[in-house]
Amino acid sequence: MSESAKNRRDRAAAARDAANAGERRRERTVRIVGGVTVLVVVLGIIGVAVFAKNSQNTDPIAAPSADPSAPLPAGVLPTDDAHAYGVPYGTGAADVPVLEIWEDFQCPACGAVEKANGAGIESLADSGAIRLIWRPTTFLDGNLGNDSSSRAAAAWGCAIDAGKAKEYHNAVFANQPETEGTGYTDEQLLAFAGDAGITGAALDTFTTCVTDRTYVGWAANSTDVFYTSGIAGTPFALLNGVEVPTETLVDQPALEKLVADAAAAPAPAASASPSPAAS
Repeated sequence: MSESAKNRRDRAAAARDAANAGERRRERTVRIVGGVTVLVVVLGIIGVAVFAKNSQNTDPIAAPSADPSAPLPAGVLPTDDAHAYGVPYGTGAADVPVLEIWEDFQCPACGAVEKANGAGIESLADSGAIRLIWRPTTFLDGNLGNDSSSRAAAAWGCAIDAGKAKEYHNAVFANQPETEGTGYTDEQLLAFAGDAGITGAALDTFTTCVTDRTYVGWAANSTDVFYTSGIAGTPFALLNGVEVPTETLVDQPALEKLVADAAAAPAPAASASPSPAAS
């Protein structure tokens, strides 16, 4: 093994350890908020996290390598963007606050956030109050000894090409396995196209794209950015570069206030971005 390859592997291992620790911390803070009632989902999520930690595979599937030349789904942000490989969504203009959310499709806490307030977050993007950027990572593949996050993200890329970024993203999380580590089968990933509204010729193209693993490289590239950024787990949200606590992310009134405050503050320097992948 070359010295550069060894350094990359050591760096990735250290980043995975930090990400796993951060994910467990975030799982302990996820709260489902509704009106004046706060439902704490800590116990169930911690139980899942402990299972994942204690069931690491000693012979994991090799993770795909980052490849800057790998193809990108339509509208996904390019390598030179401040949010490289991210998936933009919504109608927000260039000067509105940017909310970026790092997610792993196998992450139980990410699924809990989606269930608690995914629709609320999307409503802010639909109204133009924010520019929402989903940022995929597949770090849990290494922890769980499978390649499910990578395949799910790659399939999402195929759905993005079909103009169904939001719909497929939500379908995957809505069907997240109850037990972390079970993962998604290829058959499930293909079937989610129906939930996302992909039909006809677009479905044929989607099926070929998923079967060919067209966007596995994109998922690996985004995960490489996740590692090198030193992010300590998922879900991880930033509003104009400032971390958003998970409890705020799932509390729509608190999130709306945070967005309003950010909009009233001096705007950060905007980076050039192509048109959103979906709106």
